[in-house]
Amino acid sequence: MIITDTHTHLYSEAFDEDRNDMISRAIAQGVTRFFIPAIDSTYTEAMLQLEKEYPENIFLMSGLHPTHVKDNYKDELLHIEQMLASHKYYAIGEIGIDLYWDKSTLDIQKAAFQHQIKLAKQYKLPIAIHCRDAFDEVFEVLESEKGDDLFGVFHCFTGTLEQAHQAISYNMTLGIGGVSTFKNGKIDRFLNEIDLKHIVLETDAPYLAPTPYRGKRNESAYILKVLEKMSTIYNVPEKTIADITTANSKAIFKI
Repeated sequence: MIITDTHTHLYSEAFDEDRNDMISRAIAQGVTRFFIPAIDSTYTEAMLQLEKEYPENIFLMSGLHPTHVKDNYKDELLHIEQMLASHKYYAIGEIGIDLYWDKSTLDIQKAAFQHQIKLAKQYKLPIAIHCRDAFDEVFEVLESEKGDDLFGVFHCFTGTLEQAHQAISYNMTLGIGGVSTFKNGKIDRFLNEIDLKHIVLETDAPYLAPTPYRGKRNESAYILKVLEKMSTIYNVPEKTIADITTANSKAIFKI
C-alpha cells in the first residue's frame, strides 16, 4: 500500500531535531511520496537539500505563501521564476489568499496569486491553493483564470459541500487532512457525497495534527489517522483510499 502525502513542510524548523527519523517513520508505514510546498525564498536551499537526500520520495513545489506576500513580493516572484527556469518542480504552491492574519494585503495577495497561476499555466503545472477566510476571493481569481490549463489541489479544504463542488468545477482536487478527524471539523459530514476521484490526502505537517494528536506537532506518518477516518467516511478499506488517492496524486503531479 502506497500512501501519498500531498502537502507536508518537511523542511520546517519544527523537525530540525529529528527530521530524518520522522521521515523514516513515515516511509516505514507506507508513506513514500511527499509533496513539499514552498513558503518563500528563505526555505529554497533547505528544500533542495531534502530533495537531494530523498530523491525517490520528495517532490518539490515552488511558490510564495499568501501570508508571506509583503512589500518585496515582486522580488519573491522573480525568485520563483528563476527557480522554475533552472530546476524541476512538480507544482506551484502553496499560493492563494489568507485573510485571517492580515486583510490589508489583499490586493497584493491577489496579484501574487494570479501571477503564480499564470506561471503554472506557462509550465503546465498544477497549483496548490491556500485559502483561509477567503473562499470568495480565491474563487474570484479562479473564475478569472478558469480553463483546461488550470488544475491542482485545494489544500486543507475546510469549506461547505457547495464550496467543494465549486472548487472541483475549477479542476481542483480537495486536499483532506487532519481537519477531517476533528469533532468540529464539519467536512466529515458531507465528504462521502464527493467522489473519491476528487480527493487526495495530506498532513500539512507540522501543522493541523489529526486526532488524537491534535494540538501537537504533526508529522507525515500521522496521515494514517486521516486514512483511517476516510475509510470510515467512505465505508471502504484503507487500501482502497490509499490506492485511489495516490492514483489521483499521480494524475495531478504527473509522477
